Amino acid sequence: MAVERVAVNPVTWSVELGFNQGELVSGQSRTLYCSGQTAMGDDGRPRHDGDMAAQLALSLDNLEAVLREAGMSLANLVRLNVYTTDVDGLFPHYGVLAARLGAARVAPATTMLGVTRLAVPGQLVELEGTAVG
Repeated sequence: MAVERVAVNPVTWSVELGFNQGELVSGQSRTLYCSGQTAMGDDGRPRHDGDMAAQLALSLDNLEAVLREAGMSLANLVRLNVYTTDVDGLFPHYGVLAARLGAARVAPATTMLGVTRLAVPGQLVELEGTAVG
């Protein structure tokens, strides 16, 4: 059975920002719950200290690597949580994330949260996702 995704948007403003209020998913055979991905290199060391744009891009690369390892892609993402230590600092770079999601033709249900800090000092953004396939 193929995965069917239906956008649930009782209001439409969120679609213009690149996310759905909800997604009704049926027919999935697998669900992948991804741990939060930050700007960590393959060696487990943080990268791009203080550079929000670079951290966001690498965090997204790392999320895609987890999806790929499970035989999925951003197109399978149905839920995305974005944690940041600087919401105002993230907004000017949010287009990077929106563009890559748009290229994958996906608008997952998304929540952005401002937090005091992340687990690794110096990290500014963390992406946590749920994918179905």
